[in-house]
Amino acid sequence: MARMHDVVIDCAHPASLARFWAQALDDHEIAPYGDVELARLRSMGIDDPEDDPSVLLDGSPRFFFNRVPEPKTVKNRVHVDLWCDDVEAEVERLVGLGASVVSRDGIWFVLSDPEGNEFCLSSTEHPLSPEA
Repeated sequence: MARMHDVVIDCAHPASLARFWAQALDDHEIAPYGDVELARLRSMGIDDPEDDPSVLLDGSPRFFFNRVPEPKTVKNRVHVDLWCDDVEAEVERLVGLGASVVSRDGIWFVLSDPEGNEFCLSSTEHPLSPEA
């Protein structure tokens, strides 16, 4: 039986997108760059972690942000759903971090991250939320 391991998001600039998601999610942080990680980058001719083509965001689940050459062109087929206590305040906070509001459908907001990847946000008061 398969188990969830990582969520991988293709993007143009992994470091900046990982920073957005680290700020968006209160239980995730960018994995630190120790000697092994810095050596991995140097072996690829990269001197600055800002140019890392694959950035890890630690948490559960883990997120990897991988550089790809092509831009996003269509709606995501898979997306992340986020819950919060105060949806209006959280939308405002996420927009302040660089997200954009795509639409609102009842209790659901559809937003996009700074590279256009859609995600949804709703209140923990949603009848199907884990806390309900």
